[in-house]
Amino acid sequence: MTRYDSRTMPKLTLTPQTSTLIAARFKVLGEPARLQLLDRLRGGEMTVGELVEQTELSQANVSKHLQVLHAHGFVAREKDGLYVRYRLADKTVFQLCDIMCGRIEAELATHRKALGAARR
Repeated sequence: MTRYDSRTMPKLTLTPQTSTLIAARFKVLGEPARLQLLDRLRGGEMTVGELVEQTELSQANVSKHLQVLHAHGFVAREKDGLYVRYRLADKTVFQLCDIMCGRIEAELATHRKALGAARR
């Protein structure tokens, strides 16, 4: 998995408009079910039915979340006969996940050290 490197990312000024747009995208990603759907789509295109089977979410729930993800540009869709196939529109969303996973790992390591010191 590729780790985020802040040295390769452009530095942007957060205007009120930019902040609003970024917050809206984070809000979309703030729903665990949506992250789960994005993770399943890492492996390739899938239909709603396939996503229902893999996530154990209801069909209505999967459809609702895919609509939100599509509206915000996280997934693309294509009609395939009677089905609609969904795929990731932009895999860079996982850079955000990598950043958060790295942060969580660092926090856990700090907590483990603190707990180990407290046991002594």
